[in-house]
Amino acid sequence: MGRETVIVLDFGGQYNQLVARRVRECNVYCEIYSYRTDIGKIREMKPKGIILTGGPNSCYEEGAPTCTRELFELGIPVLGLCYGAQLMQHVLGGKVERAAVKEYGKTEVYVEPSSPLFQDIESPTVCWMSHNDYISAAAPGFSICARTDNCPVAAAENREKQLYAIQFHPEVLHTVKGKEILENFVYGVCRCSGDWRMDSFVEDSIRAIREKVGDGRVLCALSGGVDSSVAAVLLSKAVGKQLTCVFVDHGLLRKNEGDEVEAVFGPSGAYDLNFIRVNARQRYYKKLAGVEEPEAKRKIIGEEFIRVFEEEAKKIGAVDFLVQGTIYPDVVESGLGGESAVIKSHHNVGGLPDYVDFKEIIEPLRDLFKDEVRKVGLELGIPEYLVFRQPFPGPGLGVRIVGEVTEDKVRIVQDADAIYREEIAKAGLDQEIDQYFAALTNMRSVGVMGDERTYDYAVALRAVRTVDFMTAEAAEIPFAVLQRVMGRIINEVRGVNRVVYDLTSKPPGTIEFE
Repeated sequence: MGRETVIVLDFGGQYNQLVARRVRECNVYCEIYSYRTDIGKIREMKPKGIILTGGPNSCYEEGAPTCTRELFELGIPVLGLCYGAQLMQHVLGGKVERAAVKEYGKTEVYVEPSSPLFQDIESPTVCWMSHNDYISAAAPGFSICARTDNCPVAAAENREKQLYAIQFHPEVLHTVKGKEILENFVYGVCRCSGDWRMDSFVEDSIRAIREKVGDGRVLCALSGGVDSSVAAVLLSKAVGKQLTCVFVDHGLLRKNEGDEVEAVFGPSGAYDLNFIRVNARQRYYKKLAGVEEPEAKRKIIGEEFIRVFEEEAKKIGAVDFLVQGTIYPDVVESGLGGESAVIKSHHNVGGLPDYVDFKEIIEPLRDLFKDEVRKVGLELGIPEYLVFRQPFPGPGLGVRIVGEVTEDKVRIVQDADAIYREEIAKAGLDQEIDQYFAALTNMRSVGVMGDERTYDYAVALRAVRTVDFMTAEAAEIPFAVLQRVMGRIINEVRGVNRVVYDLTSKPPGTIEFE
C-alpha cells in the first residue's frame, strides 16, 4: 500500500465512513473496502490493522454478510464493532442470540482498564449502543473486558491474537471516550506511528503531480465549490500555466458567487493558471423550461454541464490530463469502495465528458474526506471564506427550487438566501450550524402587503446540525433571528409573501430540499 494503513471492512453499517474518518483523525490513513474483498488482496495490502463495521443483519442468519476464519489468522490486529464484533465471535465459536432487552442510545459501560482498548478510560463510561442481538458467550480464547447491565459481553478480547470485539460504536460522538478507544487500538495495538498529516499530503501531492504531468497540459472543470477549488489550486501550485480551468456559470449559483469565483481564480486573482468563465445561464434556463420532476432537472443540469465543458475543451484542443475534484465519499458512495453504496446522480465519479480529448484523469483529492479537503485548502493559502463555504449541490439552486426553474425564481431564491446567510452570520451562528440555506417552494398563497392582497411564493428556510451529513437534525435558531430574516425577505424580495422554517430531520427527509 505504500503508506501505513488501517482498513475498514464494510458490512453495510450506516457509520462506515465515520469509522474511517475517526481513524484518520488519529493521523492514521484509513480506507474502506467491502466485506467481500478477497482475503488474498487483504494480505497483499499489509494493513497495520483491520476494523469490521456494524451492519443491519443478524450474523447467524443464512445469507448474512460474513467473513472466513482466515481473516482472524493473518496475524493482523482486528477490531470488530457492533455487527463486526458479533460476527467475529460467531465465526470463532462464540454464541450470538436475539437480545431479550434491546439496547439503543447512550448506555453506561463497565470497562476493564487493564485491557489495551480501555487504557486510561475510567469505568463506567458512556457509550452509544445500537443492537438487537447480543453476544451471549464469548468465543474460546477470549476474555470479557466490558459489560453493561443488560449486555454481559459489551467487549471481548484475545490479546495473544490481537483480536478485539466491542458491541458499541466508538466512532460516534455520543461515545464519550470513543476517540481514545480508537487511538488505543491504532497506536497501542496496531503500533501505528501516525504519519498521515495534511502538510505532508500537500508536499507529496505537488511533487507527484509534477512528476506525472511533466510538460503536459491539464484541464480542470471549476465549479467554485470547495473540492474543485482545492483541486485547482493544488494543480496550479504544481504546474502553473500548464493548467486551464473552465468555470461554467450555469446561473444556478448563490448570489454573486460567479463573480466571487472569478475574483479568486481569474486574471486578477492570486493563482497562476488560465481561467475561462462561460456564461451559460440563458442556455440552462431554456433547457429547464417546463421541467418539474427533480431527477429530470438534475440530469439536464449535469448533462448540459458536460456539453458546455466539451465545447470549451474543443476550443482548447487536445490536453494530456483532465482534473476532477472527486473526494473519498464520492468514491465510496458510487459503489467503488465499501458496501453501503448510495449512488448520487450528480457525483463526479463516472460523470466524464464523452468527447474531451485527454489521456488520463487526475483526482488529487480522491483519498480525502471533506474535512481533510478543507485542511488542504488552508495549507494552500486559499481564503477561509472559500474553504469554509457552505456545502452546495452539483445541480445548484436547481434542487432548491421546487417545480420548474425560471430566471425569476432563481432571483427570488438567490436574494432570500443572501439575506438569510447575512443574518445568520450577524447573529454569530454561521460556525455553529453545519448547513443552512433558503429554498423556494412551489406553494403560492394569499397575503396582505400594505392595503393590497398578494398571491406570492413561500420561501422555506433550512438549517441543520450534523456530524457526517448522513443524519441531521434541524438547528434551533433563536426566534428573534428567524423573525428578522422573515421580515427582511418579505420586505426586500419581490414575489414572496410567506416564510416557513423546515423542522424535518434526516431521515426521514434529506438535507437538500428536493
